[in-house]
Amino acid sequence: MLQLPDSPPCMKTLVSVDESYQLCRHLTAKYAKTFYLATLLMSKAKRQHIWAIYAWCRRTDELVDGPVASMTTPETLDIWELQLESIFAGRPVDSFDVALVDTLHQYPMDIQPFRDMIDGQRMDLYRSRYQTFDELYLYCYRVAGTVGLMSTAIMGVETSPDSSPWNQNKQPYIPTEEAIALGIASQFTNILRDVGEDARRGRIYIPQEDLARFNYTEQDLLKGVVDERWRALMRFQIARTRQFYAKAEKGISHLSADARLPVWAALMHYSRILKVIERNNYDVFNQRAYVPRLQKLGTLPVAWLRAQVL
Repeated sequence: MLQLPDSPPCMKTLVSVDESYQLCRHLTAKYAKTFYLATLLMSKAKRQHIWAIYAWCRRTDELVDGPVASMTTPETLDIWELQLESIFAGRPVDSFDVALVDTLHQYPMDIQPFRDMIDGQRMDLYRSRYQTFDELYLYCYRVAGTVGLMSTAIMGVETSPDSSPWNQNKQPYIPTEEAIALGIASQFTNILRDVGEDARRGRIYIPQEDLARFNYTEQDLLKGVVDERWRALMRFQIARTRQFYAKAEKGISHLSADARLPVWAALMHYSRILKVIERNNYDVFNQRAYVPRLQKLGTLPVAWLRAQVL
């Protein structure tokens, strides 16, 4: 049950900062195995802050997609936003908040991406279809592109000094658009992988205009029809998703040196899901696309090399 941020603090005893980070770590490890593996490649000082951000994002998502989603109303999200404001004011409401308050103290951030994510959950309360790609893009930015913005604040950007006279006053490049692109690519990947699961919950995220382009109906999707129309539609969606991964790749070299390997690893691990979908002949209704742990580990040498030279 959500509490209002101005609830009397004596009503609840919160855990210590270290204990809160451990709560966030366990939540990340449980629900985001691929992402968690990538965070282990980060320095200890940074990874725990990423866990704090993920925990808040996961709990936000659970309000509309979790076990108690049927009880969530617009008022629930309003209260959640009030709790967010309390966190940014340095007043944690529950034990998970303690870590995020500490993270924000060490890495000051803009509250807007967090608000945008809550707005994305609001969209899930009243929308189960998207007519155009632009509409879907807005949704994906809110629920996933925002994560890229939050994470970049922790990872940091390259600030190596350049002795060239023409570069002495040059500000470091902040790969904002690339960070958003990685979040959106990951969300598109989720959408393609989970088409069947989402359909069973009454949601279709693939734009209606794309269904019409390939003469594939909503009824076909709800029945799980896999034919050449569907395969052509999925090839189109996968190609578009890879364009966002390609854009995201261009921003990694601008991150701090100690952040490049985990980001490359996360990008490579997640984008491999698209290859699994292709290998499964685009049947996402009866086969869940996942990348085995050994394959994830096998990509690490390539990710390390890219982090060094690209």
